[in-house]
Amino acid sequence: MRKIELRKIGRNIGFGFSLKVLLGAAAAASLGACSSPHSPSKKDLPPVSAATALVERASLPDRLTLYGTVTADRTAAVSSRVMANVVAVPARVGQSVAAGDVLVEIDAETTRGQEAQARGALAQARAALSLAERNYERYKALAASGSASPLELDMNRMQYEQAKGAVQQGEGAVDAASSVARESRVTAPFAGRVAARLVEAGDLAAPGRPLVTIESATGRRLVVQVPAGTVAASGLLVGKKLAVRIDGAAADLTGTVVEMSPGADLATHTYTATLELSGAPVATGLTGRATLDAAARPSVLVPESAVLASGGVSLVALKDGAGKARTRVVTTGASQGGKVEILSGLSGGETVLVGLTAPPADGAPVSEPKDAEAKGTAR
Repeated sequence: MRKIELRKIGRNIGFGFSLKVLLGAAAAASLGACSSPHSPSKKDLPPVSAATALVERASLPDRLTLYGTVTADRTAAVSSRVMANVVAVPARVGQSVAAGDVLVEIDAETTRGQEAQARGALAQARAALSLAERNYERYKALAASGSASPLELDMNRMQYEQAKGAVQQGEGAVDAASSVARESRVTAPFAGRVAARLVEAGDLAAPGRPLVTIESATGRRLVVQVPAGTVAASGLLVGKKLAVRIDGAAADLTGTVVEMSPGADLATHTYTATLELSGAPVATGLTGRATLDAAARPSVLVPESAVLASGGVSLVALKDGAGKARTRVVTTGASQGGKVEILSGLSGGETVLVGLTAPPADGAPVSEPKDAEAKGTAR
């Protein structure tokens, strides 16, 4: 019995020893694999060659973008005082016209009849005046000789004055009828371009109905809405100049405030400001943006080439105190003069890498480029 137990103990000891040997060999193999040249560690990361720049702290004005629409300096919806059928519409949309050019022709038969009627009434009034004048002179002579009473003289004087008033009334009616007759040819009130043609031949023209819209060829304005709380803080007054950008225009323009509403709109709580544009001519109806500078505020700036886009987010690569590359997510603001404002992610004073095309590996060593050609490239 004792020999059998000793044999079992020996087998258990031998099995445990073999298991320990196998586990040790496996661990050694695993360590050997980790130290293989085909799986580099962080110490083996390739260095990043890039120029560096310091994150700046600056004080920038709080910029507000005001959106508006371009309008013409002068715009007119031309109508007629005549109610008659439209005969012809010589005006074409986009056509340049001079002051006095015919835009719409209206049937003049009705107006010619009214003018003839007024002239006939004037002729009758003049005839009556001539008779009243002769009677008045006759009664003045009779009254001087005592053959006519003062009442008869006063009655003839009244008839004479009434006849003179009737002639003046008739002359006014003729002038009015002649003026209306001239309205059969609707003309441009000023030089410009035809913006809209609202009637065609055969339509009925009526007083107050717009027939053609024209706008001045020169002079453009941008009408913008300004929040009520911004007007006082920015000092927006008539005469102030603002930078303006028009959608579709290649160059930036300058706008001068020429009109300012005295109070805010009850619904939107905004003021209406009109900016007169100077620079290249632009088409009406385009949208534009005016930049209004308010009070200054602290901000953080980095070069534009330091901001990288990856996966829909903005990143910057930093160089830490140990000379290693670190990537950080940032929120960007407006760009100006080759600088980008960082709204969050940086506090200022950090060292960023510029000119990279992709985010570097985290912890990769950073080296400065040896020459100008190497700057801004990632190895």
